[in-house]
Amino acid sequence: MSKAASVNSYQKVSKPAEVLLHLTFIAFSLACILPVLLIVAISFSNEKMLTLKGYKFWPNEIDLSAYRYLFTNSATLVRAYGVTLTVTCIGTILAVMLIALYAYPLFRKDFPFKKFFNFYLLITMLFSGGLVPFYLLYINYLHLRDSLIALILPGLTNAFFIFITRTFFQQTIPEEMIESGKLDGASEWRIFFQLVLPISLPVLATIGLFTTLTYWNDWFNSLLFINDTDKFSLQYVMIQMIRQAEFFKNQLAGSGVALLVQQAVPTESLRMAMVVVSIGPILFVYPFFQKYFTKGLTVGAIKG
Repeated sequence: MSKAASVNSYQKVSKPAEVLLHLTFIAFSLACILPVLLIVAISFSNEKMLTLKGYKFWPNEIDLSAYRYLFTNSATLVRAYGVTLTVTCIGTILAVMLIALYAYPLFRKDFPFKKFFNFYLLITMLFSGGLVPFYLLYINYLHLRDSLIALILPGLTNAFFIFITRTFFQQTIPEEMIESGKLDGASEWRIFFQLVLPISLPVLATIGLFTTLTYWNDWFNSLLFINDTDKFSLQYVMIQMIRQAEFFKNQLAGSGVALLVQQAVPTESLRMAMVVVSIGPILFVYPFFQKYFTKGLTVGAIKG
């Protein structure tokens, strides 16, 4: 009886709160969606109209010059897409597996070197060797110049993600389940793959999403390690395109054909067109992670 009364009172009190929550989430949703819509609108805008009238959610004059310029060398763009997709898929799968494999022993109470590996992990978060040793290691010792492995290897581990995964294991996986698996004769590998991983999908999906974004947006490793143009990542190719467009525009701007150059090289709308082209796959990937995302991030963030 008291339970029913509390439910009824909750429903009565929660109506204004529910309306407020809906309005709040609508406002946050618009804050996220409107910038994307503005970017799309600018990418289809005429460069001259952008200069004269500024940014608008609906173009004064629809112009595909930015996309035509972007796809003038479509073979290079498609090849860069392939490189980035390959690196992202392979890197994400390997990174999630390695992070889980590192975090699992740290959560086990019977692991004798747990303190040492926790301390070692913490040190990597506080101190870094710097860019020069990083470059020399990959080029002079590992000999990974112009290799896709050089784009995959730097993102395979992340100390912060390992701590999140370890804490998720501590909060979610009961020790009794591990002991039960041992009593049934299961090996450590079988316990990990058949008992631990299936109930760890929230944290694995969360780590997978962040890792996917890291690989997809990476351009710096291509700058450091790749000289072969066929192996440039998508982001690095786009950076080169915008630099070439700006250089071309600056070179010819003072030659009396400034307006013609402005129309032929739409640098502002080109930037937005690049954003539209590059974020497309991520927008399709995110819904697959969304149902696990909140739970994995919340539970894994609890201090353990």
